Amino acid sequence: MAIIKKFRIKSFKTEKPILKLDKISLSFGNRKILDNIKFSLNEGQVLGLLGPNGVGKSTIFNIITGLIKPDYGSIIINSKTANDYPIYLRTKKFRLGFCPQNSGYFHDLTLLENLNTIGEILIENKKIRNEKIDSMISKFELDSVKDVKANYLSGGQKKKLVIALALLSNPKILLLDEPFAALDVMTIKMLQKIIVDLQSEDNISVILCDHQARDLLTCVDLAIVLSNCKIVASGTPSELINNNEAKSAYFGDSFKLG
Repeated sequence: MAIIKKFRIKSFKTEKPILKLDKISLSFGNRKILDNIKFSLNEGQVLGLLGPNGVGKSTIFNIITGLIKPDYGSIIINSKTANDYPIYLRTKKFRLGFCPQNSGYFHDLTLLENLNTIGEILIENKKIRNEKIDSMISKFELDSVKDVKANYLSGGQKKKLVIALALLSNPKILLLDEPFAALDVMTIKMLQKIIVDLQSEDNISVILCDHQARDLLTCVDLAIVLSNCKIVASGTPSELINNNEAKSAYFGDSFKLG
């Protein structure tokens, strides 16, 4: 198992934003969820979202995909405002992939049946579809469990399946909601390598959120800390863990990596 280098920072000589959230605000009734959220995701970048429970990390994913419409602000993908695109068209036009924290697959279908079912929707040409499915099974080393019902897969195998399903559409942007939740150390390291490979081999831009701060900071280029509806700090992992606002809002004074 390859060891992911801490603070694996990519240098972007020319920043190419593929996704921007501009002045995003959202309230549910009288409760403010997000307040003037602004950030960019560069092409080929891995960006992490950190913050306490209920701070709006998953809500940001729902806004990007179109599940929730913000009260104010713009979602800009490939220089086009995407606010008015419905979910299915936004996903297809802007090549968005989303891996939810829980489920994301058909429990009573085998791993292969899951891939075939989603593949038939996304890839019309049968030969290309089969080649893509075979590629995903090989890439994620799932051949030995391809005929196992998804409900009986291990936690790590389920995560691999959900990512493989998202990759069938050849996304340029992949959203990962708490990919490390409830997994053992070796499985987390395996997923970290997959995330890094998506960036380095496939040039996929990734946003992930997780409560496992150490695991997240090990494989991202940049991260954002949210608190009280706002972004309170952003930067490289090394910058964030030394940022007073980030310490106060999330890390605390004793947080260390490794």
